[in-house]
Amino acid sequence: MINVSLSQRIIVFVICLMGVLYAAPNFIPGKPFEGFSGWLPGKTINLGLDLQGGSHLLLEVDFEDVMAQQIGSLADSAKQIMLDAKVKWRGFEESKDKVRFGLRDDTKLDVVEAQLKNLGAAVEVERGSDGFFTLRSSEVAVLDRRRQVLSQSIEIIRRRIDELGTREPTIQQQGDERILIQVPGVDDPERLKDVISATAKLTYHLVHENIYARSGRPPPGYIAVPSADETGPDNKPVRYLLRRRAALGGERLQDAQGTFNSQNNTPIVSFRFDTEGARKFGRLTTKNVGRLLAIVLDDKVISAPRIREPITGGSGEISGRFTVKETQDLSLLLRAGALPAKVRYLEERSVGPGLGRDSVEAGKIASVIGLIAVVVFMVVVYGRFGLMADTALFFNVALILALLSGLQATLTLPGIAGIVLTMGMAVDANVLIFERIREEVLAGRSPLNAIDAGYRRALVTIIDSNLTTLIAAVLLFAFGSGPIKGFAVTLSIGLITSMFTAIMVTRLLIVLWLRRTRPQTLPI
Repeated sequence: MINVSLSQRIIVFVICLMGVLYAAPNFIPGKPFEGFSGWLPGKTINLGLDLQGGSHLLLEVDFEDVMAQQIGSLADSAKQIMLDAKVKWRGFEESKDKVRFGLRDDTKLDVVEAQLKNLGAAVEVERGSDGFFTLRSSEVAVLDRRRQVLSQSIEIIRRRIDELGTREPTIQQQGDERILIQVPGVDDPERLKDVISATAKLTYHLVHENIYARSGRPPPGYIAVPSADETGPDNKPVRYLLRRRAALGGERLQDAQGTFNSQNNTPIVSFRFDTEGARKFGRLTTKNVGRLLAIVLDDKVISAPRIREPITGGSGEISGRFTVKETQDLSLLLRAGALPAKVRYLEERSVGPGLGRDSVEAGKIASVIGLIAVVVFMVVVYGRFGLMADTALFFNVALILALLSGLQATLTLPGIAGIVLTMGMAVDANVLIFERIREEVLAGRSPLNAIDAGYRRALVTIIDSNLTTLIAAVLLFAFGSGPIKGFAVTLSIGLITSMFTAIMVTRLLIVLWLRRTRPQTLPI
């Protein structure tokens, strides 16, 4: 254990040097390495919401539209069944939780009932004594749909915020229908709210042969949808007559980018489908050559081009009266996906950095006091060997800061607590080694043999103690959230770096001292 090869010395030296260099930008104002080679350090640790301020939002998911869509889907299915059975309906009614209708031909009641029950266990079918059917979504189906919508909303909001380049936001469920969002260091909270709340629901619908909706009700199976930028003689948006059921949804989008039209240089959004979406889009355009295909975004027709030939490449463009910023935001939303439901803002707070500055200063004071206390203790108890352990402790702190900077981790108050705790734990391994060396010296061993035996026999204990703590930190990170994860990250990194500095750095310093002085007794 006391033989340190030249290659090991070089590795330890390089790692320690890189740790100091990559930790330095956190203490030097500006960008000291700007303009030099790209491999030089320049990243700093990100501060969390409690340290640098940011936005705090509490959202509530509106499930009414989702349930209405579910009932609308039931109504469409029921109408299709009756059309297939060649029977007309009467008294067709849709409410927020059920569909009710009767038949004009009572001889088809059994046939239609059998087909309705084939819709699956998620649909409850009741047939009254008056011959009217009542369709409802089962309670299990409703609960499953609510859970699915909530989890999908959280994931989509997370992806949208990540697309903005915001690091380490806190996005988590609160209760059965609320979402908590905390975004540190956000520069434009209004744009953040716009990006979060926009539904960006993209669908493709075939257009009726009459194209535009007139007065009166649309034909069965069709809906009237206003245009986003096309107006009629009365300066009101014209309404397109579209098939109710979407021919293709935007969930099959693989990519979307803001770009420019090569012919007139106007801003557009280009998109590309995945393999399944490309196949469906190709089949759709092949079967409907000559018809108009409306591109509907957020319940407005963005464009309704005519299908002149089959499009099998799986890509296309969305054009309109867009600005460059609008195409960038729109492509961002399309890439992230559509929110399955609207959201309402229940609470909005802007957290200023004042408390954060106080917390940072308090954290610095706690860190300095803890560091000084550990340094003094090690020197008083172990003398020269304690001074070597303190040197290793310095490199340990530098490595922690370097890794946090390189990983662009977010530092919170619990993270600072993890660093302070790590500084105390970092010398634990040295204490075990030094106490073992003392025992070997008291047993009559020579300095060289005592140091060698001390490192060899303490190594297993060091590994076991750090490994058990590391397991606890990993579990905290896996099952915790928010600040708990920050504490787990700094603790885990500190355990790994302290193992390195205690076993490698301190040992190297002791070996170099032994070879230079060749002492007859150990000052420990």
